[in-house]
Amino acid sequence: MLKIENVYKTFNPGTINEKRALNGLNLELKEGEFVTVIGGNGAGKSTMLNAVAGVWGVDSGRILIGDVDVTHLPEYKRAQYIGRVFQDPMMGTAATMQIEENLALAARRGKARTLRSGITKAEREEYREQLKILDLGLEERMTAKVGLLSGGQRQALTLLMATLRKPKLLLLDEHTAALDPKTAAKVLEATEKIVQKNQLTTMMITHNMRDAIAHGNRLIMMYDGHIVVDVSGEEKKNLTVEQLLSLFSQASGSSEVDDKLVLG
Repeated sequence: MLKIENVYKTFNPGTINEKRALNGLNLELKEGEFVTVIGGNGAGKSTMLNAVAGVWGVDSGRILIGDVDVTHLPEYKRAQYIGRVFQDPMMGTAATMQIEENLALAARRGKARTLRSGITKAEREEYREQLKILDLGLEERMTAKVGLLSGGQRQALTLLMATLRKPKLLLLDEHTAALDPKTAAKVLEATEKIVQKNQLTTMMITHNMRDAIAHGNRLIMMYDGHIVVDVSGEEKKNLTVEQLLSLFSQASGSSEVDDKLVLG
């Protein structure tokens, strides 16, 4: 579902601030795979997600979503293939609109506009069923303004909105980092349910090693703009944080792991 082939990206080339963020990156995701991505600060995690989403172009290499080469497509044209949830819970929703109105916007994304107004009874019932998956009681508050929700509730709603149209690829960019531990666990639980229910191909960046091990069916660790650890299946299930740190040291030739990665 996703192929990243020998991708390079350098910021501020030829200046004192030159930084090679992606360094011959190769990655292939099968359909329905849920991959967690971990690595220290500056490892290239967010740069990879932004390159896939089309936020900026790459210097060389190719990116394919399904069988479509999107390497030179602008961000808005890639949006039809991608669902994305950001770190900031305020980014994915319209605060002055109702919960059901936000869901209607997401459901009709990319569809031709008509003169028909409002939300139908059938649509409202569908949104109610979808909200039940989150287990936050939002199905009883569908006419509430989104601005009245907590950060965790908004992030869970954003997740639902990003997946309503079943994108080819779901990108989660540290989507629980701004939440307290209890709320983050709730959102991660909802993430697992939605990804499994819809068999979504998913890439989730996290700074938390335990979350990276506990969720998804594959784990990759990045260092210096490329992948140095790639585990899946039973090997991933049986991993401990200590083993993961040891794998990182062996693969990267470095014991430099920032505190946020270990303690996140």
